[in-house]
Amino acid sequence: MPAHIEKPFLGFGLGLRSEHYQEVLEQQPKEIDWFEIISENYMIDGGKPLYFLDKIRQDYPMVMHGVSMSIGSTDPLNFDYLKQLKELIDRVEPMWFSDHLCWTGVDHQNMHDLLPLPYTEASVNHIADRISQVQDFLGRQMLIENLSSYITYTADAMTEWDFITAVSEKADCNILLDVNNIYVSSFNHHFDPMEYLRGVPANRVWQHHLAGHQNTGNLIIDTHDEPIIDPVWELYEKTAQQLGPVSTMIERDGNIPPLSEVIDELNQAREIAKPYYGA
Repeated sequence: MPAHIEKPFLGFGLGLRSEHYQEVLEQQPKEIDWFEIISENYMIDGGKPLYFLDKIRQDYPMVMHGVSMSIGSTDPLNFDYLKQLKELIDRVEPMWFSDHLCWTGVDHQNMHDLLPLPYTEASVNHIADRISQVQDFLGRQMLIENLSSYITYTADAMTEWDFITAVSEKADCNILLDVNNIYVSSFNHHFDPMEYLRGVPANRVWQHHLAGHQNTGNLIIDTHDEPIIDPVWELYEKTAQQLGPVSTMIERDGNIPPLSEVIDELNQAREIAKPYYGA
């Protein structure tokens, strides 16, 4: 079994993006408490990304976030991938690592998308077993993240919040609770986001994501290419009130603005959470 550590609070961080490498190195902005990196961007043999990663890591704590573990797939676990992930963990020494509660491919074909799972007891058992194998191999707990979703399955036998709770408790892993994803899915599937927040175990929620999205009118799509909207900020305040201090970061993956604009959003998150976090 992996080693267990007490839930830490890192403060307020950003997703590390190549557009901001040089500015981060030159300015070392104090408003940023930590960075999250996309694991797969650095699972390489060399080059500028690793150079900047090592330099920035000297000044900031980091966590690692994966997009292709495919923990929900029926394919065997990819231990070549996990070996590369372990090498990066040894290099970065992150506070934790995470991936999505989803599948990304089948028959060894990566579809480069985060695909939702049926919320069934069989899925809980299957995924919890695979998470346990990953944690045993890497020697540490992982975090699993809730998706933005656009479909549901007729086989669903529980809510999404019951599902992620059951998986985390059976696998003894923790949760990356994406507040924007809750908002997006609640709009798309017409559920009460507060019921979601009340349904997850606060002690297992170690990290939050905040991001922007695209609203097409009938459907919201999680795009990470727009500023965070007021209803998501309002939901984040309710999340902070419900769950207490949780390390919070902002994702921006398209239409990357100047670093100062993302820091402004980060400071907004800090101000919203202050009454509940004491930060």
